[in-house]
Amino acid sequence: MNPWIRTAWLVAGMVVATGCRPADPTLVKVVSSLPRTGSAKQQSDTIVRGIRMAIEEAGGRIGPFRVEYLDLDDSTAAAGQWTSEAEAANARRALQDPDVMAYIGTFNSGAAKVSMPILNLGDLLMVSPANTAVGLTKPGLGAPGEPEVYRPTGRFNYTRVVPADDLQGPLSADWARKRGVKTVYILDDNEVYGKGIADLFDERCREIGIEVLGHDSIDAKAQEFKSLMASVKATNPDLVYFGGTTQSKGGQLAKDMASAGINGILMVPDGCREQVFIDSAGAASLEGRCFVTFGGLPPEKLTGKGQAFVEKYREKFGELPEAYAVYGYEATCVALQAIREAGIKDRRVITDRALAIRDFDGALGRWGFDANGDTTMRTLTVSVVRDGKFEFEEILDAAAGEDAAP
Repeated sequence: MNPWIRTAWLVAGMVVATGCRPADPTLVKVVSSLPRTGSAKQQSDTIVRGIRMAIEEAGGRIGPFRVEYLDLDDSTAAAGQWTSEAEAANARRALQDPDVMAYIGTFNSGAAKVSMPILNLGDLLMVSPANTAVGLTKPGLGAPGEPEVYRPTGRFNYTRVVPADDLQGPLSADWARKRGVKTVYILDDNEVYGKGIADLFDERCREIGIEVLGHDSIDAKAQEFKSLMASVKATNPDLVYFGGTTQSKGGQLAKDMASAGINGILMVPDGCREQVFIDSAGAASLEGRCFVTFGGLPPEKLTGKGQAFVEKYREKFGELPEAYAVYGYEATCVALQAIREAGIKDRRVITDRALAIRDFDGALGRWGFDANGDTTMRTLTVSVVRDGKFEFEEILDAAAGEDAAP
């Protein structure tokens, strides 16, 4: 049995055996579990700000309940990133607190694999603002046994407000071909998210005739990748694709690619769409040659309620939000609506209300959840690094079947 599922069953037994303190009938708690230390902190800071803004806009109340928010850290200073132990501890804490009605997280798809089966045992609503690994929700697209392995009860309790990698990986390859790319060298960080999206990109490249010159997994604990980049340079690729995050050395890899004198362009996924990626790579090494994809619209291209959120965020914090801030906000709005519609402190009822959302008018536009708990949004954004910032370039819309006009 998966060790984290075994942990989930043990936690459930503990709750039954020891009991919980009585719930406060006037209080609901919303918990987030995100990496609050290490290199992901800049991104998680902006997500937490989005969460707090959603609760503040509701006046700290939903129907008859006052709302309390708990900002939990699933990373450690020693690791500098999320850890299985920290994420499991957060999930256990949330499960055993009878006032917790929603769990906003996780940021990393690997962390979701840890907490999903634990929270599933308590029917606790989980809304991710950032997970994109396909195996978390989509039957037949992930590893054997996914996603059923994350649902030990057989019931659904997990949703996400960001499109999964079965959109981002293939559309990224389509974009590359339209740009004239004929050869590509693919690298990944050998983690759930990074390798998953790199494999999807690889598969699509082969389908559409882009030659894959090589596909290697890096050691994210390595300090530099100069020898690897010398090997990549020898193949003379039109494009180097990295499936991974800033935290798994995306910035260092980009820096070493530039130092090696590789002439091809670099493409990275949404896990690198944060300012710290540019800072760690060095803006000069990315200028005009690094492209990043993102499932959805960047903050500066949001309209309606999304634009209003960006303006309030900038007024409140004095800066444009990072890309995932609005997803933290939207995930929380979903949870609050589900609690409001349920009207009672019943985790199963609240979860069912969230899963039933089909026409949500939010900051990301109009969307809903499908039968798997995935968002129906099908938009991918491509940005380029210019002058040390991400600059919007174009929109790829899978729903339209073709590029949408910027």
